[in-house]
Amino acid sequence: MGMNRGAKPGGGKGTRLLTIVGPTAVGKTEVSVEVARRVGGEIVSADSMQVYCGMDIGTAKPTSPERRGVPHHLIDLFAPDHPFSVAEFQSLARRAIEDIAGRGRLPMLVGGTGLYVQAVTEDFHFSPLEGDADLRRKLAALAEVEGPDALHSRLRKADPAAAERIHAHDRRRVVRALEVCLLTGHPVALERGSAGAYDLLPVGLEIERPALYRRIDARVEAMIDAGWLREVRELLEAGYGPELYAMQALGYRELISHLRGEVALGEAVALIQRNTRRYAKRQLTWFRRDSRIRWIPAGEDRDIKDVVADIVRLVEGKWGRV
Repeated sequence: MGMNRGAKPGGGKGTRLLTIVGPTAVGKTEVSVEVARRVGGEIVSADSMQVYCGMDIGTAKPTSPERRGVPHHLIDLFAPDHPFSVAEFQSLARRAIEDIAGRGRLPMLVGGTGLYVQAVTEDFHFSPLEGDADLRRKLAALAEVEGPDALHSRLRKADPAAAERIHAHDRRRVVRALEVCLLTGHPVALERGSAGAYDLLPVGLEIERPALYRRIDARVEAMIDAGWLREVRELLEAGYGPELYAMQALGYRELISHLRGEVALGEAVALIQRNTRRYAKRQLTWFRRDSRIRWIPAGEDRDIKDVVADIVRLVEGKWGRV
């Protein structure tokens, strides 16, 4: 029996949604494109940095040939000085998912930013608090004086849950979370509403840790060879300063330090590799907490065709043959 791709199933369970998650460099892009080609899917990027134009190499944004004709959504939406938030992502992603489903296609939410995936699938509600610009400036100045780790330590005392999901170097979000705590006397207002907005099939790609780390190290070197340093230099020359949220992205801040003469290129590359490995470990910790995820082995001993076939079988087992 054929599958009405993306349509709402009976019983009011909501729009069908396939999610493919996992750590950076595990192979989500290639696998998701091939799955989409097999099941009539369209991909909604769940990456907090691929929304920015001009940040292509450093965010591992899929190129046009890599997309192989599969529509990708929430990529190249804003200039790097746009203060993109998880609340804005939630709204845009849900709109894209419903649009894809409404055209009879299967929406696929793909990426490694765990909070972004969870904000869509768990139906989080975000505080409409306007904020206090003066307080925000004071906290930002404090971050300059004390450093990001000290400010993050303050957040850990005020809102441990927020500190766990926000990296110490993500200054904009650390400042925002502290601002909410100081203004309201409560942790940042991120509340989980009723789940089940989607008929969800959550899939994760997993690989042995040593193999993943080898992939990360090799990919960072390949990105440098592809012109990542030139990309960072051009962004700075265009007026996008290092204080911007976008320019705090993993790898960009290390290359900015090199361009400022603070570290040698080799040292910057080694720092990016180390920090990316640490980020991948945090991603795995985040996703492992979700017992619903069906983990698919994607190690070096497996051909991508087998990984894709495993996911397609899960899709067909849940929603019928495509």
